[in-house]
Amino acid sequence: MRRRKLYIGIFIVSVLGLFVVQYQFLRVGLNLAKVQFDRKMATAGKDIQDDLNSENQLTFLVAKAITGEDYFKLSLDSVEDASRFFLNDFLEQRLVSNGIDTDFSYRLYTRDSTDYLKSPTVFKKDESLINYPIELKGYLPQSIEKSLILELQFQDLNKYFLSQLNGLTIPALIFIIAIIFVVIWILRSFYWQSNVITTTNEFINNLTHELKTPVFSIGLASKILEDDLDERQKPIVHLIRKQVERLKRHIDQVLDLASLESGKKIFDFKETDLRPVLLQLCADFSLLAQMEEIKFSCELQEGKYPVKAEVSHLENAINNLLDNAKKYSDQPEINLKASLQNKKLVISIEDNGIGISAKEKERIFKKFYRIPNGNLHKVKGYGLGLSYVKEIVKKHRGTITIESEQNKGTIVSVHIPLLK
Repeated sequence: MRRRKLYIGIFIVSVLGLFVVQYQFLRVGLNLAKVQFDRKMATAGKDIQDDLNSENQLTFLVAKAITGEDYFKLSLDSVEDASRFFLNDFLEQRLVSNGIDTDFSYRLYTRDSTDYLKSPTVFKKDESLINYPIELKGYLPQSIEKSLILELQFQDLNKYFLSQLNGLTIPALIFIIAIIFVVIWILRSFYWQSNVITTTNEFINNLTHELKTPVFSIGLASKILEDDLDERQKPIVHLIRKQVERLKRHIDQVLDLASLESGKKIFDFKETDLRPVLLQLCADFSLLAQMEEIKFSCELQEGKYPVKAEVSHLENAINNLLDNAKKYSDQPEINLKASLQNKKLVISIEDNGIGISAKEKERIFKKFYRIPNGNLHKVKGYGLGLSYVKEIVKKHRGTITIESEQNKGTIVSVHIPLLK
């Protein structure tokens, strides 16, 4: 539950972080867009100033509208209206040619705030109104003998800047939404699978616990029967007891692995010298090797092997590796070596078995996975052994490596950190 809350918290913080970063990029983009707009306005203002500097049809018409001279056979209002529209079209054309395509307004006035001409579109005065004054020179100021200013006005330029940045902001928002959707979908799938795995593990735990009772009963009954049997019947009972013990080991292995995966603390780590443990383990396996005509050798470096370990589980893991070396060889030749290397205890188990392909090396430690031979499995089992070994080694802060070549053999090495 805590881990789930942690993942959700990290996800929320990450999404908020993405939005904050996107917002900062947007602010930077808006500032850059404003700087670029100011540059364009400076160029456009210079063009407008140059075009209105000399006498031409437009400046002549505007001058007559300003001075009020009765030059045309029209009313003064008509001349002013015509001047306003012609000047508006001229300014729009100059702005567009400089890359500025947005609504604007203008007014033509003197320094004493006398208005002469106003744009057909007049904006309301508010904080969003941005003004760009252009001081005119030449023909028009000389006509009225006053300093004349043409002021261009733009309203709510942020919308215009955002429209210029749509190529960046919209894809970024789409990608953020896509990331959020994918992460939510992955989290849902993960927790759904986690619930399925938890339910499955609970079922397996309950089933294996239920199996332990009849297994114990069969073992007890066979032990009682063994005392009153003749020589002909004893091998049969001995076989039953052997298979019961085998079934008990499988049940315990399933329970241990389930406990490991559920995070239960089943370890009692203690500082110990592992060399005597390995010596006893080699002695026990040597007896088994003699009975089954297996070539087995054991080479342990002299000295102490000080480690912090749960001896019973680590012993089970090594036994599991020895058992695999025996099962996957036609005429087994097994060698166990232990040495101290780079502040680690290295336990290597070498065999002359069928070997493991490079593709299978990455899979064999997965739970329930077993190396197939066509559609058949030569060796019976459940695919739990190496998964259990990996978990045990991991709990000891160690690593496990495999060197193998098909049809030539395998070397499995367990690396356990030594005590300082």
